[in-house]
Amino acid sequence: MLTDRDIVVKVLGAGKDPAMVKAGDLAQREAVTIGADDDAEDILRTMSGHKVRQLPVIDGHTLVGIVAPADVARALTDPKVGDLLQVLSTD
Repeated sequence: MLTDRDIVVKVLGAGKDPAMVKAGDLAQREAVTIGADDDAEDILRTMSGHKVRQLPVIDGHTLVGIVAPADVARALTDPKVGDLLQVLSTD
């Protein structure tokens, strides 16, 4: 999965010419996903464990959405949101 942050950090921040960089050049590894039935705790563990900010949501083999930290924050208590943000901000 490629995000706008990847482009900013790995292309613009590195001084590369965006017209010369292909999406495949930025690929790091296999995408981390969550299931459509996973709860906020599962999402928190997955984001924290893999240090990712967005997760594709899969129902079977179908992509049904993307979940971001703001989505998780709405479903978690304040201390857990803080834990998530701390993990994600330490790249």
